[in-house]
Amino acid sequence: MLLDHQLVPQALAKPRSFVGLMSLYESNYLRLLQLVPEIERLDGYYRSTVAGDCSLHLEILDRSRYTITLSLTYFFFEGDKRIADPDLKIRMYLDGGVAEAMSLSGRHRHAELRRLVREHNGELDARWQRNIVLNKWLDYLHDQGHLILER
Repeated sequence: MLLDHQLVPQALAKPRSFVGLMSLYESNYLRLLQLVPEIERLDGYYRSTVAGDCSLHLEILDRSRYTITLSLTYFFFEGDKRIADPDLKIRMYLDGGVAEAMSLSGRHRHAELRRLVREHNGELDARWQRNIVLNKWLDYLHDQGHLILER
């Protein structure tokens, strides 16, 4: 007899397909709400700091009735130059319950991010690339204990 934890779930959407991408957008939305539970009422710039990790920087760039556009990044310093990495611009669609990584900086300090970027080309692949990076990073941020509530 198989126990629940031994069952392998079947994917409803093929990875790297349009339907799979929409599922990824839904996952990104839910993960963002874990990180920023009150995002619908926040405005401006926020920072989350936890022991053993970089400070996380979030800025609300634009807000409308149904969307919120934000940036999410870490900042690193090389000499006197400040580098944002990963530097994500994200749009949350409040009415649809989805979040899309709209842009991702081209230069990455982390080897796994560089590998993900190399694997994906073309428009659908580029969208997968940005949103897989966002999804994995949001999962990591949650595991590290980041939470943005107030300034």
